Amino acid sequence: MAKQSEVLFQRAQEVIPGGVNSPVRAFRGVGGAPLFIEMGQGSRIFDADNLQYIDCVGSWGPMILGHGHRYVVEAVKKAATRGFSFGAPTAAEIDLAEMIIQAVPSMEMVRLVNSGTEATMSALRLARAATGRKKILKFEGGYHGHVDSLLVKAGSGGATFNVPDSAGVPEEVTALTLIARYNDLEDVRSQMSDEVAAIIVEPVAGNMGCIPPAEGFLAGLRAICDEHGILLIFDEVQCGVGRTGRMFAAEHEGVAPDIMTLAKGLGSGLPIGAMVAKRRIMEQWKRGAHGNTYGGNPLSCAAANATLDLVNSSMAANAAAVGTHFASRLRELAHEFPCIGDVRGRGLMLGIELIGPEPERVPARDLAQKVIERAFHNGLLLLTCGLSTVRFMPPLNVTAAQVDEAVGLLRTSLSEALSLVGK
Repeated sequence: MAKQSEVLFQRAQEVIPGGVNSPVRAFRGVGGAPLFIEMGQGSRIFDADNLQYIDCVGSWGPMILGHGHRYVVEAVKKAATRGFSFGAPTAAEIDLAEMIIQAVPSMEMVRLVNSGTEATMSALRLARAATGRKKILKFEGGYHGHVDSLLVKAGSGGATFNVPDSAGVPEEVTALTLIARYNDLEDVRSQMSDEVAAIIVEPVAGNMGCIPPAEGFLAGLRAICDEHGILLIFDEVQCGVGRTGRMFAAEHEGVAPDIMTLAKGLGSGLPIGAMVAKRRIMEQWKRGAHGNTYGGNPLSCAAANATLDLVNSSMAANAAAVGTHFASRLRELAHEFPCIGDVRGRGLMLGIELIGPEPERVPARDLAQKVIERAFHNGLLLLTCGLSTVRFMPPLNVTAAQVDEAVGLLRTSLSEALSLVGK
């Protein structure tokens, strides 16, 4: 008898390209049909076949408080009884903007949007409007949403020719995007000119492989921007809202940007994003320059206000404490498995970089995919990033006991993967 996920996937492929609305949902690295989820509760999700999994993916970042957190659910229920959308302002938008500004003292104004992609698009448009310049510098491997001008391949080809990384993106669009190596200030300096409007960077680079900034890197970017009249944009879409043990990842370095983007965890799973900036910059954006039908949606704002309440009160601190425990357990695992070349990240945004046992015959990327596959079959949902990094993004309220359970499943999955890749 076919599994329900397989039946649903067959139906989906008839009406949805590839059967999924985002390629990562296909779970191609684990083999077979993707999961079709029935429900989630806390740190676990349950599929259409009633199989349960420890969730260290968190909907690719948004489930910052886990699934179905009662406080957020009640806030959304209360808002829903008053209406879903009005096309007019509500007090909830002001409350949320004030909470964000209070959490980021260097910022003064907020524009609410629907996603991280929209927040990035808004940030780029604002930077160009405020500086009168066109070019943007980003970093190799850095992902900033589905923004045409930033979907550029990493490496020398992308840096030199600005080759689009996605079909349908004209080279003319990416020609205004410069690429530098992360944690390499000299590479950044070599590309400075009076045509550069902004540098956009993740204070902890997620899709690149959970890579923290080298000591002095963010401060160096701040200095370069100040020297050349360039705006510094911090993309905190993935690493913000308590994920690294501080409300925002840049707090670890004590460096303030000119513009910041937020999304993912901000709404605990409801679609919302925010572009935050200094007043002198935001006010250079003429009124009417950016429209948005759903920005500040009352349900999303209710979820975001409840989320920030909890993250501020205790969740960021828990992420720091349990994140330290998680990293320690992963380092213990690295002593058992030489294929773990590095353990890195901050708070509950962690990754282990894998090394192929025989790199010429078994590439590290293949090993990482096999670990993901075995973990999936063992009831642990993980994701890859970078070339060969396995990433962990459990909810901020995860317990040490739940982490230990996940590490136990990871140990089993590593053993199984190593036994299979050599065959």
